[in-house]
Amino acid sequence: MRISRNILAATAVGALLAVTAASGAQAAGQSADRYDPAMVEALATTLGVSEQAATARLDRQATQQDRLAALDKSGVPTDGAFFDKAGTLVVNTTGAQAERRIEEAGLTPRAAGHGQSALDRIKAELDAKALRQAPAGVTAWSVDLASDTVTVEVDNATGAAAKSFLKAARAHGDAVRVVENQQQLSTQAVVSPGDEMSFNGYVCSVGYGAQDSSGKQYLVTAGHCIEDLPVLSYKGTRFAQGTDSRFAVGSNSVDMGIAAVDSGSSLATQVGTYGSAGTVAVQGSTRAAAGADLCKSGRTTFWTCGKVNSYNVTVTYSDASGGPDTVVTGLGSSSVCTEGGDSGGAYISGNQAQGMTSGGPSAQRCSGSVNSPGSSYFQPLDDALSHYRLTLNTN
Repeated sequence: MRISRNILAATAVGALLAVTAASGAQAAGQSADRYDPAMVEALATTLGVSEQAATARLDRQATQQDRLAALDKSGVPTDGAFFDKAGTLVVNTTGAQAERRIEEAGLTPRAAGHGQSALDRIKAELDAKALRQAPAGVTAWSVDLASDTVTVEVDNATGAAAKSFLKAARAHGDAVRVVENQQQLSTQAVVSPGDEMSFNGYVCSVGYGAQDSSGKQYLVTAGHCIEDLPVLSYKGTRFAQGTDSRFAVGSNSVDMGIAAVDSGSSLATQVGTYGSAGTVAVQGSTRAAAGADLCKSGRTTFWTCGKVNSYNVTVTYSDASGGPDTVVTGLGSSSVCTEGGDSGGAYISGNQAQGMTSGGPSAQRCSGSVNSPGSSYFQPLDDALSHYRLTLNTN
């Protein structure tokens, strides 16, 4: 039984072609800039501010995350951090000394009632329960640092497994927040031959290029895109072969997978924006904090932007054909709008690659603008690179 695949072609337009001399020269000319101009332009459009203001915002986020990393390295006890609506990095901690060090670093300390460590333990308990039996109707659950809760999203939790799951969740009192009337989720793919990456009558998005210690090249993508380890084609020409996927319909899954790139083919190190703002150079895969700005490239909704919501999210994907639900762990959530056909699309924050589209609300429809309101889930790239022991190809 297959999940109805709304999988799409996504990283850069022409991502499977070798980088031309002209595009390489352009990237070299941009290297002196702190951020790729395309990312700055897109962010400015999303926020309705000048490009100068957008650059300043990215600078401030990067500086604050560097300061937090320095505090962690120096042994200051922290318990999770997130950007608030004003763009300030709020850091959970305990103790007057730690609070003083955080304030001296220009960050905002918070004495959280629960904190990330405690919430992670609750999340792990709920994961273990769901992995024994998928709670159909419970669409997702994740640690939400801003609200200091494990947030559980519910569509139609009428079955015994869902009721048991919610009872276990609510037993944790105010550490768990239940949000009703959420839409069912599904992986996002479309059965439409001729798109950027095709296989066995399906299409999917191109993810990021990476290599192993011997230099062998791989495509890193959403696992459900290559569940059956197919031969992958670009505009009718084979370029890769699926080699591993951690996704299987009806099973407890992780939505990551890789394909070995054929000799003579290559993956570009720029993310295309479908004409919105040129291309965005990939310069690393440092994970952005919750609340950070990010954009994604995808075939159906093209270039859409929003914010990181949280990480270590578990979702229940429904099978459009009535097959078994699939519980997927380890995702990131965002306010980036996606639709069917966006699966595998490349998420990027500044010039740091973040992940690949996994899924979103089945009935979601985006407005067509860069900052379309919506939500989506993505497979974090750094987790995939670590699991497969790969190094990201950068520009």
